[in-house]
Amino acid sequence: MRDIIVLTLVFLGSAAAIRRPWVGVMLWTWVSIMNPHRMAWGIAYGAPVAACAAISTLVGMLVTKDRREWPFKGSPVVVLAVFMLWITLSWLNGLGVKDDYEQWDKVMKIDFMILVGLSLLHSKKQIYALAWVAIGSMGILGLKGGIFTIAGGGTQRVWGPPGSFIEDNNEFGLALTMTIPMLRFLQMQLQGFWKRQGLTLTMLLCAAAALGTQSRGTLLAISAMALVLWWRGRNRLVGGIIIFTSALALVAFMPSTWTQRMNTIETYQDDGSALGRIGAWSNAWNLAFHYPLGVGFNAARQELFDRYSSMPEVGARAAHSIYFQILGNHGFIGLGLFLLLWLLTWTTAGWLRTRGGRIPQTKWCADLGSMIQVSLVGYFIGGAFLSLAYFDLPYDMMMLAVLARRWMIEKAWEKEPVYRPGWRTIPGLATPTPAPADG
Repeated sequence: MRDIIVLTLVFLGSAAAIRRPWVGVMLWTWVSIMNPHRMAWGIAYGAPVAACAAISTLVGMLVTKDRREWPFKGSPVVVLAVFMLWITLSWLNGLGVKDDYEQWDKVMKIDFMILVGLSLLHSKKQIYALAWVAIGSMGILGLKGGIFTIAGGGTQRVWGPPGSFIEDNNEFGLALTMTIPMLRFLQMQLQGFWKRQGLTLTMLLCAAAALGTQSRGTLLAISAMALVLWWRGRNRLVGGIIIFTSALALVAFMPSTWTQRMNTIETYQDDGSALGRIGAWSNAWNLAFHYPLGVGFNAARQELFDRYSSMPEVGARAAHSIYFQILGNHGFIGLGLFLLLWLLTWTTAGWLRTRGGRIPQTKWCADLGSMIQVSLVGYFIGGAFLSLAYFDLPYDMMMLAVLARRWMIEKAWEKEPVYRPGWRTIPGLATPTPAPADG
């Protein structure tokens, strides 16, 4: 039954993408982030659903006359393009071109579809649709994981979709953590008590699922984001009470095994996993000096650890850090481009936050920029201990920030129909009300 549902949705979405290629971007985003086909057990599990989404979108771009934009509008996008070129050069000059091809291909497809989305999406309706699809996909996974955590008393770890970037419990926990502020953005745009409370419940279950992954990096990310949300709140006393009460309730629910694992943050020198990270980080640091172009997409080679790691005895391991992951794979230049990409994304979101609140039509942009920054705090802090450098969600947030800034600069609200987001307009299926004429 699941196979039929997934394949039917992919077929319908692909058919719609040929007439409206921006719908194909939504289909790609859903498939790439949520991996619904991995939740089936039959023919859909290994079906090329992502390829169907991408091909139908590209065909739609060729045969339709839908409005398209030059994708390289915005400094983060230019840096992304240069980063794509650099990691390709790093892969071609790496130690395992053939072995690393699958990972390079996966990363390039994700980044290429980001550029396609930047070309096809331009209206407020389409930006909202992207936000609902990307964040909603993670929100559904969080609902499922949160229920699983509560039903099992937090005794079993929560894992992500198999075969995805977030399959591991640690990466899945960080992805869920980043989702929470973005769910808050969606909630801020809704009218109606029950709709808003539905997203409140989703946020709480995402937090429960994130804690249920038993990832220490996730705990640090959640703590950092909570601090930023409290600091930026209008009423810090009330906000502090709400955050503290929610955190206390969630932590109190977790079993003693979870508490014991979190306490190992202070005793990392006695933890094999933490020591493995240190060994991997030293390996990445030394590799960057000896391989200026990088070694490709796999720095966790035992022969490299034997020569460059400070702890070769722990064995070859993944970096478990977005920073050392990029450093080991693509050298100092790759890391510099990666950091510049997220610095420019942060400043773009900050531009939205400061300028979006000046007029009523762009207040949603201020909300978006603010919550993107909060989510990025979680990514920057939690990512220091987790390998999630190539995952779609942060790049989708970059795309949202760039699209919203472009929308504001063009003063698109003066030309577009009034769009009121809500359940019935997801993903923009309802006919929007025309804007009233001036005067």
